[in-house]
Amino acid sequence: MHTLMNQAREALLQRRSSLRGLLRDNHAEAEELRDGRPSDPADEAAEESVEAVLERLSERERRELRDIDDALVRIEQGGFGHCARCGGAIGRHRLRAIPEARHCMTCSEQVER
Repeated sequence: MHTLMNQAREALLQRRSSLRGLLRDNHAEAEELRDGRPSDPADEAAEESVEAVLERLSERERRELRDIDDALVRIEQGGFGHCARCGGAIGRHRLRAIPEARHCMTCSEQVER
């Protein structure tokens, strides 16, 4: 399990770094769109649509960053690999695929319903 935790920590740190870069890029692009508003109403609508997509992507990325940070805390505090709902093992294959997973497969399916 120790090797799995180290691999998960490394994957989570890399993903966190990547997401932070994407958030910075999205923020900069949204600022550019706000600063250079076109005067044509059709162009304005298109630009607002692009800006809305960037903001939605940023919110999804912020949620993923919170999940990653929570997983890193679980690694440090010894809760990594245990389901937050039932306390059972999450499973190595799931943790390798989704190192920030909070729930085992059974609980994950129940939570999603």
